Amino acid sequence: MNAEILLAFVLSSGVLALSPGPDNIYVLMQSLVHGVKYGMATVGGLMTGCLVHTSLVAFGVSALIRQSPWLFTAIKIFGAGYLFYLAFMVYRSSGQIDLNEGVPKKKPSALFVQGFFMNVLNPKVSIFFLAFFPGFLFSDAMNTVGQFYVLGLLFILVSGIIFSLIAMLAGRISGYLKRHKRSGLVFKWVQIVVFVLIGFFILLSEN
Repeated sequence: MNAEILLAFVLSSGVLALSPGPDNIYVLMQSLVHGVKYGMATVGGLMTGCLVHTSLVAFGVSALIRQSPWLFTAIKIFGAGYLFYLAFMVYRSSGQIDLNEGVPKKKPSALFVQGFFMNVLNPKVSIFFLAFFPGFLFSDAMNTVGQFYVLGLLFILVSGIIFSLIAMLAGRISGYLKRHKRSGLVFKWVQIVVFVLIGFFILLSEN
């Protein structure tokens, strides 16, 4: 088992979870407007949805790897290309973080379900996992399905912790973002650098 690869995966997942996006902004606003438990319910739904995408990628990509190493190489090239595309799309964005406080109130159970379906019905999550995970396979002894599930669970753990902290510290985070208007630009360039570095890491990783 290559611990350095797992550490790189955990650090990359943490940076990506911290970068403002639709999911963590939604968690932030639910907590800010309605309270921490509403944000935490949303986090629970989002992270549960990640298990579905992990399963789809684990069994689908593992089957391709068993069929042909050339297909796996093609997946890695696609993955790196997709991450470079994401970096380009972030580069084209304004970098402004929009905090819209018009958030309707729902029961925590309804928010859990909504978070789950927000994640599961978003095909971009599966595409991102497909791009992200194959370059971080870390063991010659463990089968690929098991490795994908380890990566998926690590991603869920790291993202869940960070999203939960966002829910619990919603007031302070919102205040900081409102006081520091240029923070969006910092996050923008952090995202770009991380996407590009992960893309090159995937290209250079061995099967």
